[in-house]
Amino acid sequence: MVYETGNRTVDDAVARVLDGERLDRTDGIALLAQPVEALAAGADYVRRELGDATVDACSIVNAKAGNCAEDCGFCAQSVHFDTGIDDYGFLGPEKVLEAAKRAERDGAQRFGIVVAEKGVSKEQRPDEWADVVEAIRLVRDETDVAVDASLGILTEEEAAVLADEGLNHYNHNIETSPTYFPEIVDTHSFEDRVETLEVAKAAGMDLCAGVILGMGESPTDRVDAAIALQDVGVSSLPVNVLNPVAGTPLAEQGLPDITTEEILATIAVYRLLHPEARVRLTGGREVNLDTDGQVAALEAGADGILTGDYLTTEGQSAADDLAIIEAAGLEPNTDVNDFDPAAVQERTEGATGSETAAGTAQSTSDLQSDN
Repeated sequence: MVYETGNRTVDDAVARVLDGERLDRTDGIALLAQPVEALAAGADYVRRELGDATVDACSIVNAKAGNCAEDCGFCAQSVHFDTGIDDYGFLGPEKVLEAAKRAERDGAQRFGIVVAEKGVSKEQRPDEWADVVEAIRLVRDETDVAVDASLGILTEEEAAVLADEGLNHYNHNIETSPTYFPEIVDTHSFEDRVETLEVAKAAGMDLCAGVILGMGESPTDRVDAAIALQDVGVSSLPVNVLNPVAGTPLAEQGLPDITTEEILATIAVYRLLHPEARVRLTGGREVNLDTDGQVAALEAGADGILTGDYLTTEGQSAADDLAIIEAAGLEPNTDVNDFDPAAVQERTEGATGSETAAGTAQSTSDLQSDN
């Protein structure tokens, strides 16, 4: 049976994707111009045909915060901007493990160790590097979650070590299109980011790399970013939406808000351009989408989330995320961490703050206080 939305452009794209064809830039630009209802329906059909009807949850810890020498215009952790966030050195392996266990209890399947710097350097900061590796080992050996990391630029030697330690996904977002990237970052290039992704992939790690929407980019930039990620080959594509932090250049610019329709259309097109990747709703989703909008995003082809808090901003509870997944007619993924959703709901209703936060904005303050 051929699935039809009644929109010829969408229907043709869906048929070609299900035939195993990779859509290109021309396709992506044409699709993004279609009505969001048809796009969402087509993308949802592709997800149902090629996916497993689950939503995969990951969580992160801000393992080293602030004082980053890079000047990414969206980032509250850059030393170039006065944003008033707490800064601290690497939390230490045991503290990272605590955060991982919290994420495990909240149903995360993956746990990412994130640092704020251009790159964790084995040569320049050997003690910190040793702590990072030990943290990976602890999370790997003492939890049921898959361990991921976002450690900045990597050398081939560093990537090989991480792969040997069992690091599953390496996260290194490209943020936006190659042509718009210089408008956002001066201190390194788009090519630097792609090179690190290629190094991580060559070492045997899967790739998690995505974008931030709403930074003033054009619709074509959104497509071009997805095409760049096609060329690299990613299995997880996080879609962040700008949540401007006071003191950052993008907050000071007063950019127009991105609309719900734009977010949903972009997610749907990303599903069609990346039919077998986890298209993941991540930072800024709660600020830019209400509950119905988040449900609609899962109904437009998304099949992953980042649950809990983010690096410097708060997210929503794991119980709220489970409710959104259920409202979209999907189920939480339990392939790695076979958790009990009812227990997560019950614990969340009886707890507050960092007891339920799988992420970092609140919980790392508590982790630091014991250092």
